[in-house]
Amino acid sequence: MNIDKLDTLSAEVLVGIANEHLRLNCKDQQALFYDLDIDSKLLEQKLAASGFEYDPICNQYKNR
Repeated sequence: MNIDKLDTLSAEVLVGIANEHLRLNCKDQQALFYDLDIDSKLLEQKLAASGFEYDPICNQYKNR
C-alpha cells in the first residue's frame, strides 16, 4: 500500500492507518514502513508533531 500525499492526511487518520497495519499485518515498525511504502522519517515527524510516538512493547503508536 502506498499512501500518496502523506502531508495532506491528518495525524489522527495517519495514526489510525499505521496502527491498523501494525495490528493486522506488521510485526514491528520496520515492517510497517515497508508495508506502507512510506518514508520512515516523514511518518515519524508527522506523528511526533501531533504527539504520537511508537511503543515497541505494544507495537502501536500512542499519545505521549
